[in-house]
Amino acid sequence: MSNLFNLKDEIVIITGGTGTIGKAFSKALLDAGAKVILWSRGKTIPIQDSIDEIKSEIQDKNNIFGYSVDVSDKDSVKKGLEYTVKEIGIPTVLINGAGGNKGKSSFIDADLDVFEDVLKLNLLGGLMIPTQIIASYWMENKIKGSIINVASAASYIPLSGVWAYDAAKSAVLNLTMGAAKEFAPYGIRVNGIAPGFFIGHQNRALLYKDYDNRKLSERGESIINHTPYNRFGETEDLYGTVVFLASSKASGFITGVTIPVDGGYLIDNI
Repeated sequence: MSNLFNLKDEIVIITGGTGTIGKAFSKALLDAGAKVILWSRGKTIPIQDSIDEIKSEIQDKNNIFGYSVDVSDKDSVKKGLEYTVKEIGIPTVLINGAGGNKGKSSFIDADLDVFEDVLKLNLLGGLMIPTQIIASYWMENKIKGSIINVASAASYIPLSGVWAYDAAKSAVLNLTMGAAKEFAPYGIRVNGIAPGFFIGHQNRALLYKDYDNRKLSERGESIINHTPYNRFGETEDLYGTVVFLASSKASGFITGVTIPVDGGYLIDNI
């Protein structure tokens, strides 16, 4: 059974890899034996702060690397892939983790320029551009890779006030299925992970009115009340799913699915 989840032959690129979820993926994949390359907009090569933080929490400290790549720019992604292949090897797994949200408003008051920026962040840089370039490389070189897209609970049920994020994450779910069908003849799998609510720098102030004393905001309380497990996710909750989807031995006949890791948020009822 341990062979099913042994990733010693895998080289994984994680875009947006310096965020809370990206770091969680990194730790799990490294512990399973993979080499991990973080791509981020960081201005230095390597992205040393994030790498050092991850190294302090893992046993294998020699297989994590980081490069400054702007995933919203095709030329930057092409150069990043060329550099990765030259310095580390041919990537076999792509995790599209770049994304995020900007602000919160009523639907009527949504700023359309910000709306467009968030769509580009989550769909162009967060999925389309890296997928096009790396999947093309795999097809040309007859490599059977795995793509893992980071969706969201908002892919299924919209969250109030974050309309562009809702639209983008819903599209991630849709495009995961569409790309899976198109890439299947090449042996390329495309799946997704839909995290529920995990605390990161971006949403901490939204979910807590006093984080140090763990006092929830009104929105945070609403989410907990809607989550049967009655808590936010811990980063360790993501480990098994990302390793499973990255492993061609464990999930080699699975494509086009998105797995919620949400403590039951999506199945809450009355």
